[in-house]
Amino acid sequence: MTDSTFQSCSILLLAGGRGQRMGGQDKGLLEWRGRPLIAWLHDVARPLTDELLLSCNRNHARYAGYADLLVSDDEDGFPGPLAGIRAGLAAASHRWLLLLPCDTPLVDRPLLHSLYSAAISTPDQPVMLRCGEQWEPLFCVIPTSMRAEIDAFWRAGERSPQRILLKLGARELQVRKDDPRLANLNTPELLKASRSELGTSS
Repeated sequence: MTDSTFQSCSILLLAGGRGQRMGGQDKGLLEWRGRPLIAWLHDVARPLTDELLLSCNRNHARYAGYADLLVSDDEDGFPGPLAGIRAGLAAASHRWLLLLPCDTPLVDRPLLHSLYSAAISTPDQPVMLRCGEQWEPLFCVIPTSMRAEIDAFWRAGERSPQRILLKLGARELQVRKDDPRLANLNTPELLKASRSELGTSS
C-alpha cells in the first residue's frame, strides 16, 4: 500500500548512466549482498508512491519489474543524469518528483520522508540534499511545474543538475558529512569493500 504522505510525489530511480567507473557495466544491475543494486532502492521507494519511475537506457526487460514505468534519454550516447531527470519530469503526473541514484543501497525511508517534508513546506522550490559542504543533486525533490525551465537550461547547453537546481533556488536539506545512508557504490573497489563493511538498510 502506498504511504499516504507521498500521494502527490512521483519517485524516479536513476539507472541510465554509462557506468564508466564500473568499466561500462550497468550499475543498477550489479549485485550487492546477493541482489541487484536497483532492488534495494526499489524496496525503499515502492511503498511510498503510486508512480515509481525508472530511468534506464539498456536492459529494459530486466528493469521492468522495478518500476511502474521505464523512461529513457531522448538523445543517444549517455548524455548524463540531467537527461534522465528530464525524461522523468516529462513522464511524472504528480506535483513533485523525488530522485534517487541507483548505486546507493543504504538509503532509508526516514531520509526520503525528510526530503519530501522539506519539499511540501516550500512547494515552489526544489530541495537538494547537502552532506556537510557537499551538495548531492541526485538526492532531491523537484516541483514538476519546473520541467519547462529545466528544459530551457538543457537547450542552452547546461548539463549540471546541481547548477540548475541552485539557479532555481534549491533549498538544502542538511545531513551529516559521514552519513552512511549515502554510501555511493560507483566503483568495483567500493562495491567489493562494502559487501563486508556496510550494514543493510531497513
